[in-house]
Amino acid sequence: MLRTMSAVLAASVLAISPVQAEDWPQFRGPNCNGISTSKAAMPAEFSPTKNVLWSAEIGDGVGCPIIAGGRVFVSALGDPGHVALYAFDAASGRFEWGKQWDMGDATKVHKTNSLAATTPASDGKRVYFYHAYVGMVALDAKDGDIEWHREMPVPYYIFDWGPAMSPVLYKDKLLFVQDDDLHAAFYALDTRTGKVLWKDDRSDQAVNYSHPVVAKGSQGDEIVVGGTGMLIGYDPDNGKRLWHARTLLRNIKTTPVSFGDRIYVSLQSGGIANQWLQSADAKGAEVGRGGNGDGKLSKAEMQAMVGKRKIPEAFFKKTFDKGDLNKDGVLEGIELDKAFLSEDNFAGARFDTPSEKAGDQSIHAVRAGGRGDVTKTHVLWMHNPSQIDHIVSPLVVDGRMLLVKGGGIATGFEIAGGKKLWGPKRINNTCEYFASPIYADGKIYIAGENGYMVVLKSSDKLEILAKNDMGEPIVGTPAIADGRMIVRTRGHLYCVGLKK
Repeated sequence: MLRTMSAVLAASVLAISPVQAEDWPQFRGPNCNGISTSKAAMPAEFSPTKNVLWSAEIGDGVGCPIIAGGRVFVSALGDPGHVALYAFDAASGRFEWGKQWDMGDATKVHKTNSLAATTPASDGKRVYFYHAYVGMVALDAKDGDIEWHREMPVPYYIFDWGPAMSPVLYKDKLLFVQDDDLHAAFYALDTRTGKVLWKDDRSDQAVNYSHPVVAKGSQGDEIVVGGTGMLIGYDPDNGKRLWHARTLLRNIKTTPVSFGDRIYVSLQSGGIANQWLQSADAKGAEVGRGGNGDGKLSKAEMQAMVGKRKIPEAFFKKTFDKGDLNKDGVLEGIELDKAFLSEDNFAGARFDTPSEKAGDQSIHAVRAGGRGDVTKTHVLWMHNPSQIDHIVSPLVVDGRMLLVKGGGIATGFEIAGGKKLWGPKRINNTCEYFASPIYADGKIYIAGENGYMVVLKSSDKLEILAKNDMGEPIVGTPAIADGRMIVRTRGHLYCVGLKK
């Protein structure tokens, strides 16, 4: 039974003016671009006790908050073994409702992740929530009543990164990409009923964590999704692949940014075969987990790397058995690539790439509207700077692209041709970064995993306005609408804004 929120939440509320029309309805806001268009003034300096309009104590989680229809929605861990979705009044912080679901036999995830890792989406009428062990659920935004529930394949990850993909809205469709190790697919669901309108089999993809965005093609809207090796443009009406640009790498964890017919991408990745040899064969030998360091990969080494969590036969059939061409029970040489990559989609570092050269990165711009393979016709520019993070998505605003890399290193580029404007420079907050930068009121907000948020002026040079301590780790990207920023730490929600 859901605990009463008086026991879970400690809300500190100040009277403020009513929330206006702007929403931040999904991961990273409108079209996942991280930009608030409100003209409302935003503070540069804040803390849990300064320029905070309300706060609430919630369970652990790394999913992002959203703002829609005057409400804040956020996921969190609830009662033991349960994941919860909460709704708050955006203006006052008043708790409105909460629902929770039993996660069953949930698999342990990486320490920087959480079993409450997904971000809801809302059109103001309904709020849509996905969890790997729950499926997709639509609830009435006003009272939390469940309108429909669709079971989805439980994703499987051979490495312990865990699920973190979230639904995205496009008109009357709920878009959802799940590039896991067994059931990779792209779904469009009817927002009213949960019916699958179309589905694209993405078995040619490895594990990715990139959300779909909308681009304006020459013949109408296109849904653009990053993946293994390819940036793909889809027809939103039927899920048909319209075009692809072979500009990506082994996997992508960042989300592209799209404005009009331009799509901007930043990514960093290594090679699949190299990762397996380092993780299961060579590293396994070093730590005594079953690897022997002979440059070959066996099923026993793979299982030893994973530990007690048994690898399903379906995964071995999809990968190992496909790649073991001579059926000698080990993967060696080109067999490693054939096992873990689609035959027509080899991407990233190959099996024979030295480990010190296995990583690669790029920033690039692609024009939407093409058909077929557009690699030679629609890639506008591409550069390979070294200051790219594999998780933090780029911010594109005021004609510039900002990249933030783990360790607190930022670089600015102009988007006309990708020329570097400044950096790499430190932003005075050395830590890991998982949240992506966001923009409002001429300011850029960058949340670090250590709980500090750095505020920059949007400029063609680095201008640091403030560094703010929120007291707890921050992994999810904050939400901004109408002069209010909702910051989700691993234990609290804070509504940051200027008192009116």
